[in-house]
Amino acid sequence: MKEQITKRVLNEANYILNTNNTIRTTAKEYQVSKSTVHKDISERLKKIDFELANNIDNIIKEHLDTRHIRGGEITKQKYKGKKL
Repeated sequence: MKEQITKRVLNEANYILNTNNTIRTTAKEYQVSKSTVHKDISERLKKIDFELANNIDNIIKEHLDTRHIRGGEITKQKYKGKKL
């Protein structure tokens, strides 16, 4: 794996670990696509640092378990104050 890709993968993983942000937010921060971040986190990271990959997997699983709640809150805020 190229050194540049390895650095990006580790930077993304540490960013998620430190901020507990989503893949979408991480993609915006590093100006890459969500698909790139997902592949970096789910495939490439396991080859680089297996323990860090397990920690990130736990965070991503938590995001998946709570996404319906976050989505509902965003929709609630979006329509708050609008007359239907």
